[in-house]
Amino acid sequence: MKLYSQISGEGTPLIIMHGVFGMGDNWQTLGRKWSKEYEVHLLDMRNHGRSPHSDVFSYEAMSDDLLEYLEEHNIEKANIIGHSMGGKVAMHFTTLNPGKVLKLVVADIGPKSYKPHHQQILEALTSLDLPNISSRGEAEEQFGIHDPGTKQFLLKSLYWKEKGELAWRFNVPVIAREIEKVGEALPPNAIYNGDVLFVRGGKSWYIKDEEWDDILGHFPDAKLETIEGAGHWLHAEKPKEFYATVSEFLEN
Repeated sequence: MKLYSQISGEGTPLIIMHGVFGMGDNWQTLGRKWSKEYEVHLLDMRNHGRSPHSDVFSYEAMSDDLLEYLEEHNIEKANIIGHSMGGKVAMHFTTLNPGKVLKLVVADIGPKSYKPHHQQILEALTSLDLPNISSRGEAEEQFGIHDPGTKQFLLKSLYWKEKGELAWRFNVPVIAREIEKVGEALPPNAIYNGDVLFVRGGKSWYIKDEEWDDILGHFPDAKLETIEGAGHWLHAEKPKEFYATVSEFLEN
């Protein structure tokens, strides 16, 4: 699948992959900063952003998408950053294609299995009657998500498909149907011996201290950094700290 991307800067390629319900646009501010040192590729994953929609939605498929993307852009090796779902894609890809990866950064996700926990978001998305909504303001008013940060994050993917017709950039029916796959664990035999940095939010529950041994079972040379005061969207909540932490790892 031919993924949509935004490319900026020159130098060693740096691939950035967003989480579920996100898009490459979410990483523009950090992408601009890294583009002073790297050739930054902000990807829209399949069924998200401006990339094609598909009935197939799995980590195997998204890993294949990334491999196809690297080949299409003549990238032999790259640094890879993945957040949440994008981090799972990055882990899958790296264990299958170790020779393609320079350094791997996994933001606030582990290799373990996660139970589906996006039900409230999916209900809000599916219950919003877009054909009968005539403005973004009306959509915002009727949208059943109360947390302001989450609400604004999701509404970034609402766009005018054509005059008078609002639509979501992500593929709501397929993501809703396949949401359990987003939480799937890395296969037990998936191992990568290269440089890996796991970055977690101090207020997030996605990577717990007691899960570190399991992570080392897959990534024996992994390091862990915690961004204090940040939740799951650590790159958006604490961008300076996230940038500094990741940049130090990439440079050394």
